[in-house]
Amino acid sequence: MKKGKTSKIQTHNFAKISYGTVDSVELKSIYLNIQTWVEPIDKYENWNRIVLNMSRVIKHATFDSVDRKLFEEKFIVDLDLRSSGITMGKKSFMNLEITLYLNKNDIDFKSKEIKESLKKISNNIIDEVFYNNQYFRFYLTKKGNTSKEPLQIRNLWYLLNKNNKDGFENIKTLWKW
Repeated sequence: MKKGKTSKIQTHNFAKISYGTVDSVELKSIYLNIQTWVEPIDKYENWNRIVLNMSRVIKHATFDSVDRKLFEEKFIVDLDLRSSGITMGKKSFMNLEITLYLNKNDIDFKSKEIKESLKKISNNIIDEVFYNNQYFRFYLTKKGNTSKEPLQIRNLWYLLNKNNKDGFENIKTLWKW
């Protein structure tokens, strides 16, 4: 009998985001998965240190945004980015998996409460790690957009509209281009 389930949260133009569980019948933990391709912006001597710092920022972003009523304070962050293979002009696959442990036993995997909490965590990670990243450009696919235009500019509308209650069109009309 198959017990595991997965569900997509949202798709940005630079990452695939989903969540899942290995046992939806006795729901005890949920994993959040973010997958993307990274390309270095500049040459650096110690990519291992940069990847470790990125992992640390992800842990802080997760800790700051986790709903403590829903999830326990402990969680596992597994950032899979091979620092030994990072070179200029080459994209490398990055897989981020965060395992969160539930406080509640009587909650459904597909509940709005879980999905909204995981959206909050993933958006906080995106804000803290992906936007304004000085080391990498991020792409949805390996053959993705090879434009030299940085992620910060391509996603300007997302950043401006993220906390705006009036919507995208009002921001567009407020700015004088």
